[in-house]
Amino acid sequence: MSGVGEKASGTTKTPADFLKSIRGKPVVVKLNSGVDYRGILTCLDGYMNIAMEQTEEYVNGQLKNKYGDAFVRGNNVLYISTTKGTLSDGA
Repeated sequence: MSGVGEKASGTTKTPADFLKSIRGKPVVVKLNSGVDYRGILTCLDGYMNIAMEQTEEYVNGQLKNKYGDAFVRGNNVLYISTTKGTLSDGA
């Protein structure tokens, strides 16, 4: 039985590993309100407080604002996702 556990743990990635691996990369942060923020993840802490650069705010799928830096309080975060493309083709 220990062989099965070792095999699973060798390929298992924890949420903390995922969050560490996406620092400095483009992400989408979805808030409980439904608003999306897309930008470069620069920092986050154990409370899911997030700092982002080159941030764009999307409401109902439409771009509403662009910010240089943005800070999001963790209790507002629904999820964090990586993006497939680049941000505004300039990132």
